[in-house]
Amino acid sequence: MAVFFEKVSRFADVDLPLPQRGTSDSAGYDFIVAEDVVLPPYEWFMTKLRDAGYNKLKADDYWGFLTPFSLDEMAKLVKETKVKVPLVSTGMKCHLDKGQYLQLSVRSSTPLKHWIILANSVGVIDADYYNNPENEGEIFAQLINMTPFAIQLKRGDRVVQGIIKSYGTTDSDQATTLRTGGMGSTGN
Repeated sequence: MAVFFEKVSRFADVDLPLPQRGTSDSAGYDFIVAEDVVLPPYEWFMTKLRDAGYNKLKADDYWGFLTPFSLDEMAKLVKETKVKVPLVSTGMKCHLDKGQYLQLSVRSSTPLKHWIILANSVGVIDADYYNNPENEGEIFAQLINMTPFAIQLKRGDRVVQGIIKSYGTTDSDQATTLRTGGMGSTGN
């Protein structure tokens, strides 16, 4: 089998370099931002969610401790308010061997210099994500801007890296379902 990166078709005519390691001993392959995007400040998202959420809560339960949101209710609120963590495209997909995954992380300098973090701390790109029918396996980073200011990411900026890793399974593993979708399609 072969492990490799390639551009997704929607960026076929765009000059994007394949992810590469910075040095011979680097673990991570640096990805670039494929298209210009603005990252709103974290506080902006929280204000929109808070305002919408407060309208649903009783006045005597300001923070929602007495009647906390369920996961389904929170998902509904996010959908209604359209307040989602920005997905930043790398324009790439990754072909992996069975028993491998790509771990997506911010580059070590990204939070230090720019206060940008991954919303899910670590992204897991499964081998069966490659060429899925929903989005062709396009790799996105879910980025949160922790500053109080909007930040402009430009095509070519380097903010995330991917590390190719192997994993094991238990002796009792029974997983046989095949992926049919893109991000978040392996379960709720």
